[in-house]
Amino acid sequence: MSTPTITGGTGAPLGPSAAPSPGRAAAAFSRRDFLKAGATATAGLTLAIHLPGCAGGPGRPVTTPFKPNAWLRVSTDNTVTLVVDRSEMGQGVYTALPMLLAEELDVPWEMVKLESAGAGPEYYNSMLPAQVTGGSTSVAAAWKPLREAGAKARAMLVSAAAQAWGVDPSECRTERGMVIHGPTRRRVRYGEVAEPAAALAVPETITLKDPKDWRYIGTAQPRLDLADKVTGRARFGLDVQVPGTLVAVVARCPVFGGQAKSWDEAAARAVAGVTQVVRLASGIAVLAEGYWAARRGSDALNVVWDEGVTAKLDSEAMRLEMAALAKRPGLVARKQGTGTLVRGHQQVTAAYEAPYLAHACMEPMNATAQVEADRCTVWAPTQYQSGLGFGGGVQEFAARAAGLDPSKVVVHTTFLGGGFGRRIMHDFVIEAVEASKAAGAPVKVVWSREDDIQHDFYRPPTYTELAASLGPDGLPTGLTARVVCPSILNQSFGLPKGALDDTAVEALSNLPYDIPNLLVDCVHPDWAVPVGFWRSVGSSQNGFLIECFMDELAFAAGEDPVAYRKALLGKKPRHLGVLALAAEKAGWGSPLPEGRARGVAVVESFSSYVAEVAEVSLNPDRTVKVEKVVAAVDCGTVVNPDIVHAQVESAIVFGLTAALHGEITIGRGRVTQSNFHDYPLLRMGEMPVVEVHIVPSTEPPTGIGEPGTPPIAPAVANAVYALTRQRIRRLPIRAVPA
Repeated sequence: MSTPTITGGTGAPLGPSAAPSPGRAAAAFSRRDFLKAGATATAGLTLAIHLPGCAGGPGRPVTTPFKPNAWLRVSTDNTVTLVVDRSEMGQGVYTALPMLLAEELDVPWEMVKLESAGAGPEYYNSMLPAQVTGGSTSVAAAWKPLREAGAKARAMLVSAAAQAWGVDPSECRTERGMVIHGPTRRRVRYGEVAEPAAALAVPETITLKDPKDWRYIGTAQPRLDLADKVTGRARFGLDVQVPGTLVAVVARCPVFGGQAKSWDEAAARAVAGVTQVVRLASGIAVLAEGYWAARRGSDALNVVWDEGVTAKLDSEAMRLEMAALAKRPGLVARKQGTGTLVRGHQQVTAAYEAPYLAHACMEPMNATAQVEADRCTVWAPTQYQSGLGFGGGVQEFAARAAGLDPSKVVVHTTFLGGGFGRRIMHDFVIEAVEASKAAGAPVKVVWSREDDIQHDFYRPPTYTELAASLGPDGLPTGLTARVVCPSILNQSFGLPKGALDDTAVEALSNLPYDIPNLLVDCVHPDWAVPVGFWRSVGSSQNGFLIECFMDELAFAAGEDPVAYRKALLGKKPRHLGVLALAAEKAGWGSPLPEGRARGVAVVESFSSYVAEVAEVSLNPDRTVKVEKVVAAVDCGTVVNPDIVHAQVESAIVFGLTAALHGEITIGRGRVTQSNFHDYPLLRMGEMPVVEVHIVPSTEPPTGIGEPGTPPIAPAVANAVYALTRQRIRRLPIRAVPA
C-alpha cells in the first residue's frame, strides 16, 4: 500500500523546503455540525465542515464561505483532501482523522491527501472557545462529524453518477473511490462526477456504515507523517526558513520575575555576525545571522539582574508551607455522605508529595515571526493557534505584541517536536514577535536546552493529606483528601477569586471507588514559579497518591490489592474491565523470580480507563528497576490500534521518567536543574518490556494521548512496597532504604 502525500496549504509537501503551510487548528468538531456544498471550476465537490462557535453561531450557516476553512475536497483529478485542524505532535491525528474520512467516503488510503488548516474564529471549539490541541480530544471530537462528512459526500457522488446514467441511486454502490452501477457494471471515478455532485443538495440525514463493514477503522494503517519524518522532509519549528531571517537568543533573568538592570551591548555587538541587541518583555535579545553568533553574543552581554523578592524562594520552604496549608479547610471539590470518617473504625492516614516537573520536549521552544506595517506572520510549533479560552492563542498574543488586530495575524503551524501541554503557552512566540517588530526583519527565536528547563511552565507540586476509616470488613467507610496545589488556571489564565481549579483535583473528584462518605477539598498556594499543563495534568499527581493510598488500605485490611479494588468497583464496569484484563495478562498472583514483585494501579482520565501492572526489582545500589509493565486500556472504539499502542507505550515512558527521575527544585528563586545531566530522561537500559492490551468496546472513542501516564508511578511504587515493605509517598522514587 502506498503512503498518501501530506501537503501544506499550498499543496506543497510538509517538509523543510515546503512553502509555508496554514496553521492547523485544534477546535473540537461539534456534533451540531452542518455541511455546506459549493463548486468551483477546478475543485469539484467541496464540503465545508462548520464548527459551532464560528461567525454564524451554533446551528446557523455562514452564508459567505471563508478562506481557509475546514474543507473536504474531492477534486476532478480524483484526489481527496482533508484539511486537518489539529496540531500533530506525535499523537497521530494526521493518520487517525483521515481514516475516519476514508472509511465513510469509501476511498483507497492512497487517495487521501492532507492540508493543514488556518487559524481564526472559524476553528473555535464552542466549549472553550479556543482553537487548541489538548485534553486528548482530537479523535473523540471528530468521530461523528468527520464520518458524516464522508458519508454525505459519498451519497452526493452516487446521486451525481446515477443522474448521469439515468438510474436509481439505490442501484449504485461505491468501492475504492468509484461509483458502480450494479445491473450494468458501469463504473465512474469520484473525480469524474465531482463537479456535478457539488451542485446537489447536501443530504439532511445519512446512514453510516455498519461496523462489520469497516475497512479502515479498527485497523493498523501506516502513519501518514512517518515517511516525511524519517526522510527529514517534515518541517518542525526549527526547520522554518524565511528569507532574511535573523536568529535571536534571549537572556532571561534566572530568578522568576526578575528584571535586567544593565548589560554590555557593545560586547555583544563585537561578536561577528551579531546585528542588533533588543530589550524584550522577557529579557535581552541578541539578534544575529545565525544561532551560534547569537548565543556567543548573549553570553557576552554580562547582564546585571534585579532579582527582586522572589530570590528568597526555595523548595524546602515551599514544602513546609504546603504542609501547613494542609491543616486548613480548602475549596470543596466533592462531598458525599457526611464527608467525614466513621468514628470507632480503623483509621489510616498518610501524606503524599509530588514535585514540580518540566516538560523537556525534544524540540526546544522556538518560533519565527515577521512583523510588517499591517500584518504579522508567525511560524510556530504550537498547540494553541487562536481563541479567547485559556487567555488567548497565538493570534491574540502576537497581535498584542505587534500592535495589530488579531485578524491581521497569520499563523502557520509546523510539526511539534513534543508538546505535552507546554506549547499551549506563548512566551516563545511573543519573544519572536517583539524581536521582529524591533528589528524590522523576520526573526527566529531559538531556546537552548538550559532555557527550556529553567524557563518552563512547570507541572505544579502537590502535598496531599489522606485519611480513611475502615469498617469491620476492611472496606473504607469514609475517605478524606486535602490537596495543596498551585492553580494552573488561576496563575496562567485568571480565575474568579476563591474559585476551585478543577485540574488540581483530577483523579480525586472523579474517584470511582464506592465509599459512602467522601470529602475532597483543595488549597491553592500562590508562588512566582510559573505552572502549566503537563501530560495528563492533575491526574498525573493525584493518580499516584490515591492509587498508592488504596494499596495502603488493602494491606491494612489484609487483602490482595487487586481483589480489594474489585470489591469497591462494582458500579464501575469499565474500571473493572481494565483492572481484570491487566491482572490476567500480567499473571497477577503467579510466582515471580526471587527479588521481584508486582504492583497495580487503575486510573480514569480524559474519559478513558487504564490499568497497569508493574513488575520491579532492585539494582545493586537499591535503585528501582522496572522489569515489565502490562497495561490494559479502554478508550472506546479504536480507530487505529497501532496509535493506541504507541500512545500508551509513550505515556508509560513519559510517566516512568517522572516517577524515577523527575524533579525540579527551586533555590534562591531559580530552577537548580539545567539540562539532561541533572534532569534526566529514561535511558534505553532502564526501559522495561511493555505490553498493551485493548479492551474491545463499541462506545465512542475517548482520549488516548495522556491516560497511560497516571497509573505508572503508583503501580511502580506499589510494587516497591510489595518487594521491600517500604512505602513510597514522595516522588521521584529514589534508592529504597534497606
